[in-house]
Amino acid sequence: QVQLQESGGGLVQAGGSLRLTCAASGRASASYTMGWFRQAPGKEREFVAVISVSGGSPYYADSVKGRFTISRDTGNNTVYLQMNSLIPEDTAVYYCVADVSGKVVRDPGYWGQGTQVTVSS
Repeated sequence: QVQLQESGGGLVQAGGSLRLTCAASGRASASYTMGWFRQAPGKEREFVAVISVSGGSPYYADSVKGRFTISRDTGNNTVYLQMNSLIPEDTAVYYCVADVSGKVVRDPGYWGQGTQVTVSS
């Protein structure tokens, strides 16, 4: 079992920045690829970013490329999402996810409870 706990959401003006944190726990958590999804009001959940077990090979959705940075502290089994140049379209509940690398982008098996990010115009 893997438990994921997000923090760091909030309200920010357009052009601002936020950093999300996801703390992973559980026996197998250190061996899973981790990432972020988001769900905006009235829309389906969408992939945002993913990072490998070793903390390398970051991969981003086109909508956030160049603005968001995912990183991983392997010692503390924590993943971060640094979000810069935020726009109102980034408003969503952001979820930390984990699974084997082949699944995490399409259908991750482990989800956190989510943290709200609201970007005002």
